[in-house]
Amino acid sequence: MKAFVFPGQGAQFVGMGKELYDNLPLAKELFEQANSILGFRITDIMFNGTDEELKQTKVTQPAIFLHSVILAKSLGTAFAPDMVAGHSLGEFSALVAAGALSFEEGLTLVSKRAMAMQKACEITPSTMAAIIGLDDKTVETVCSSIDDVVVPANYNCPGQLVISGSMAGIDKACEKLTEAGAKRALKLKVGGAFHSPLMEPARIELEAAIQAAKFEKPVCPVYQNVDAKPYTNPEEIKTNLIAQLTSPVRWTQIVQNMIADGATSFTELGPGNVLCGLIKKVSRDTACEAKQSL
Repeated sequence: MKAFVFPGQGAQFVGMGKELYDNLPLAKELFEQANSILGFRITDIMFNGTDEELKQTKVTQPAIFLHSVILAKSLGTAFAPDMVAGHSLGEFSALVAAGALSFEEGLTLVSKRAMAMQKACEITPSTMAAIIGLDDKTVETVCSSIDDVVVPANYNCPGQLVISGSMAGIDKACEKLTEAGAKRALKLKVGGAFHSPLMEPARIELEAAIQAAKFEKPVCPVYQNVDAKPYTNPEEIKTNLIAQLTSPVRWTQIVQNMIADGATSFTELGPGNVLCGLIKKVSRDTACEAKQSL
């Protein structure tokens, strides 16, 4: 069974998607449609901008979504998933690729999500840190013992868990987790505490937009971040998507569940190959191919 997966924020690079734009009329049409929807020429930043310009949340999230979704649509009949999933932002790409959301609705939601997250970041200074070489249980226990906001945010693969919270909470947690035996506790260069309670203002803002959007039954099950389970019911998909901003991304469990449900090969669509790397760490024998163009 074929599984297709879609990356999240951090996978972007200057030049992403340009090959599709230059060589495929369908891709060019969709990119130009995106420029109109967003109200600025995101393609100029994606293809010829600077790393700094591309790193702005309002640019990064739509850019990764566009590269992933337009690549899936450009594959035509070669995109025949038995199951899909996306990491954080990538869940929106997965939903559009699988037909649960239209291209226009998906892009509009991703743009609103980026703006809402940016605003939430400005309310409370906050950050994230990658904890390497500790089991999940130890990280969870240490986080819950700290009196500032700090929670597990991304269960990426065994031995790699990203935590999220206030500046003080992250500093305390990094110190305690290093003492507990973490090989590394590395603060990330991110704008805020994604997938933590500090994203509540963004969740409230995005909830109204998600509720108003038209969701259809996808062509295959979508394994969602909040509980790593497969969904095809549009109302359940909506509920999970709303909860996603303040809940952890359970990527390790998603990959394990997809394999348990029969996935024999994974294809990562979009910039980078981060997810293939994580999938290999979850299951060394599972095939994964990263595609950035046709």
